[in-house]
Amino acid sequence: MSLTQDIREYALDLGYSVVGFTTADGFPDYATEITANRKDMYDWYVIGAYQPLKGVEPRSVMPEAKSIIVTMLDCYKEAFPEKLLGKIGRLYMSRAYLSPRHRIAGARRQLLRDFLEQNKMRVASPIVVPERLSAARAGAVDYGNNTFVFMHGSHSYVLITAFVVDTGLEYDNPTMTVDCPPHCTACIDACPTKALYEPLKMNPKRCIAYNCFITQDNSIRGVTSYIPYDIREKMGTWIHGCDTCQDVCPRNQKRIKAKLPPNEYLEMLAQDFDLTRLLHLTPDFYQKRVFPLMYNYIRDLKVFQRNAAIALGNMKDTSAIPDLALEMENKEPVVRATCAWALGRIGGKRAKAALESALKRETTDSVIKELNDAIVMA
Repeated sequence: MSLTQDIREYALDLGYSVVGFTTADGFPDYATEITANRKDMYDWYVIGAYQPLKGVEPRSVMPEAKSIIVTMLDCYKEAFPEKLLGKIGRLYMSRAYLSPRHRIAGARRQLLRDFLEQNKMRVASPIVVPERLSAARAGAVDYGNNTFVFMHGSHSYVLITAFVVDTGLEYDNPTMTVDCPPHCTACIDACPTKALYEPLKMNPKRCIAYNCFITQDNSIRGVTSYIPYDIREKMGTWIHGCDTCQDVCPRNQKRIKAKLPPNEYLEMLAQDFDLTRLLHLTPDFYQKRVFPLMYNYIRDLKVFQRNAAIALGNMKDTSAIPDLALEMENKEPVVRATCAWALGRIGGKRAKAALESALKRETTDSVIKELNDAIVMA
């Protein structure tokens, strides 16, 4: 049995669904796309922690790199609680994305890495290659118009993990194709913010997921926690991610409509998870009910509170007015600002009274502006 087959079998034994192999050659077209053709959309990403331009040329990080091993994990084998759908993306609920080593998905990734090293391979670290492109070049997936990749004949709720190694392997045939139904634009038509503007093209700055968790003060140069009003109105109740373009995709319907067994852990977490508790987020509730689902991008509690306020405002439920009014005394300006917006979006006499009361004591200019705008809206 070849080393390539040994790796494939071990990865499948670990629970990965598909394993593919490709060369460690660079991705020059990808670099051109994010640094030239769509520079204004991806400037935040280029300077971010993942340093994608290094991953575009794997040999710039590991000169002896020869292969990329790509694994695909099916993250939709069990049903997700109805209470959490429309609030948290399925991939995040699977607890697989960027999972720490003490969680099952992180342990699986480490076990495969250990196996590669035990077989005398050097594994590059740290390096983040364009994973969707790597998976397609390794024959593991094909593309969808929504920019996501699909396991062949299956769905797009998958996790890609790529390992760059210094060993030559047997490479799979690329599947750089789009296998969506002819002329299908369901994902583009459904995108609330029009982040998807044509097949395979997305402006991440308008994406709901980006606005849920990339928009944080002091995280990436030039990015703040402020979310434009027109984006807030389209975020619905999403607080971590967005599945809209995947949920409407005809290629995902078989899995979405399948009768899958419940995930008992998720059902337990969902029992006492609600937006009001997230708005009044305490360290204890964060550790027990929020962190297990959303450890990927957000560490600052005020970001969760901001997202909860936006979601409550979009629900336009007057029962949330007292809770939003209470958080108008939150120490964080971003929480007060979005609570003001939410009260204005709900509207009515009680909401307006809460806003006018808060305005009398507010001293932060950015929050004062939000209060005045919300009063007009209410």
